[in-house]
Amino acid sequence: MKHFKAIGEFHRYLNLPAPHHPLISVLDVGAVPQSARHEPVNMVMDFYSISVKRMSNVSLKYGQHPFDFNDGIMSFMSPNQVFSIGAYDVGKKIEKSGWVIYVHPDFFWNTPLAKTISQYDFWDYSLKEALFLSEKEETIINKIIQNILQEYEANIDKFSKRIIVSHIEAMLNYADRYYHRQFITREKTNHQVLERVEKLLTDYFNGEDLISKGLPTVAYLAGQLNLSPKYLSSLLKVLTGQSTQQHIHDKLIRKAKRSCRPQICR
Repeated sequence: MKHFKAIGEFHRYLNLPAPHHPLISVLDVGAVPQSARHEPVNMVMDFYSISVKRMSNVSLKYGQHPFDFNDGIMSFMSPNQVFSIGAYDVGKKIEKSGWVIYVHPDFFWNTPLAKTISQYDFWDYSLKEALFLSEKEETIINKIIQNILQEYEANIDKFSKRIIVSHIEAMLNYADRYYHRQFITREKTNHQVLERVEKLLTDYFNGEDLISKGLPTVAYLAGQLNLSPKYLSSLLKVLTGQSTQQHIHDKLIRKAKRSCRPQICR
């Protein structure tokens, strides 16, 4: 496990020049040198990562799940999340493009975003639940990144931090909007998830060992669906207006009403 506490450490690991600012870095993915790796490398970083990129001939895992970067996607990782980069095939050239922004939490100190950044649910989504951008959406996000890059590469003054943070906040708000669009536009797939949630809950509550097992948890349902708990709750909230926990409670109430004797339930 490689643990990077500072962005500068991560730059050195990638054989890159030191960042312009110790608490933030904006990297052109295509400019990162390719190195031959024969074994997967597990990593954890103490800073945020926001990326918009396309990659091929490289394998990456988030937890135990493989992820394909061949499509243009936007992904997010909060500090202390573990991910791994797979072994590189030396015989194949890695095709990559896009941008990655690394931001240490201290960069947000004394700004409004320091209090609100954790409220964006997508920090807890897994990489396989990344945001697939339309061409128009990708253009908007890239324009914001270019604005951040301009400030990042300019001489730092008292306005720089405030301007960069405002651009990052705008990007997060756009990402939040685009995730809601993704929940809606993938209607068939997402409603299949809803149907599976209902079946899982029905089977669970009809099981003979319900008393010994206790109520199903959000983590249990998400695990059965191979989704992160946050992503499942966000998806259900958009589709039905209820979180996963509310679905569990409603199912419990409906079962209790069906099981209750009429003279008692009146």
